[in-house]
Amino acid sequence: MKVLLSIVIPVYQEEKNIPEFLRHLRPILSGVTEDYEIIFSLDPSPDRTEEVILEYRAKDDRIKLLKFSRRFGQPMATLAGMEYSRGDVVIVMDVDLQDPPELVTTMVEKWREGYDVVLPQRRARTGEPWLKKLVSETGYKVINKIADVKIPPNTGDFRLMTRRVVAEIVRLKESHGFLRGMVAVVGFKQCIIPFDRPARFAGETNYNRFLGSLRIGFNGIFCFSTYALSLSTMAGFAIAGCSFSIALAYLIMKLAGVPFPLGNPTIVILVLFLGGIQLISVGILGEYIGRIYEEVRARPKFIVERTEGFKP
Repeated sequence: MKVLLSIVIPVYQEEKNIPEFLRHLRPILSGVTEDYEIIFSLDPSPDRTEEVILEYRAKDDRIKLLKFSRRFGQPMATLAGMEYSRGDVVIVMDVDLQDPPELVTTMVEKWREGYDVVLPQRRARTGEPWLKKLVSETGYKVINKIADVKIPPNTGDFRLMTRRVVAEIVRLKESHGFLRGMVAVVGFKQCIIPFDRPARFAGETNYNRFLGSLRIGFNGIFCFSTYALSLSTMAGFAIAGCSFSIALAYLIMKLAGVPFPLGNPTIVILVLFLGGIQLISVGILGEYIGRIYEEVRARPKFIVERTEGFKP
């Protein structure tokens, strides 16, 4: 069965990785189909990433370029590439070879078996610090405990999607760009392929490992669940109950003539504790209000400055 295959690669400062990535990827794609397109979604880079892409495009017009007017970030670059793609099957992957091109063949085979979404799942993560692994593992557990949808753990944006899945994701028009959550919302028939993730081929990641993982985790919690609001409400009731219990205990001790310490330490502890809970609750409200604000103002998720290889 003939298939048009789209590969979407968000890039920023990746001039060293692109040649090796294409050297690995193109023979694999040719083994699957000669009808393919490789879409580089480029946040404007201070290095030669754009020039390197155009050098390869001059030799192969199946390599295409989307360049944005400013840096919109990897999630938006990914969604832009998906929106501009025209393939029957779309695969999102990174350029640093941590998403092995060799898995493309297996992913397409799974699609031919009838799956709409194929998710490579990381068994091992070479070269990643223990703190990032801990944050990631904890985040997935929390998200899947409270979120309205289930997101398979240890899966990134590396995945295969059929055209109808991509169309539904684009139609969602959500501004957070949390792809793995959006795919879970859309649904359809999905399967998992386990793999061992290798270390990055060259250069340093442009992604803040700790803060980036936290940001992804917050998107999973606040964009796909209202549990945090319920949690702050429950905490308020629990603290009110504790305060009532303490007051009742003080009253009983007073009436029974039992001596007990009162004064500054008790007041300071209670004030700091209640103040902390209030700030956490306000912060939770702020996270939701901020996301509501992002959705309501409806700014473009990305602005394309230049395209190469796309028909008008």
